[in-house]
Amino acid sequence: MLDIGYPETTMAFHVRDKATDTLVRKLADQRGVGLTEAVRLAVSAELRRKDAGIDEKLRQMRELSHAVARRPKTGLKADKAFFDEMSGD
Repeated sequence: MLDIGYPETTMAFHVRDKATDTLVRKLADQRGVGLTEAVRLAVSAELRRKDAGIDEKLRQMRELSHAVARRPKTGLKADKAFFDEMSGD
């Protein structure tokens, strides 16, 4: 059983949107699976895609953080007076 961090339930849900119904049936037909399996496949794929997007953002943030850390120190003090001068106050 796939552990997704939610309690197991046996509650069914109904799709009342014709476009969604059509998409689920098309996926089920293409994969040769039932409707429930088609929904599971689609939701699992979307969750993986979202997780991959988060992982990519974290990778970019780490890369930027490392690039900033590699810059040489200027010796300048970034205190309130510094930021006031930068903002024109």
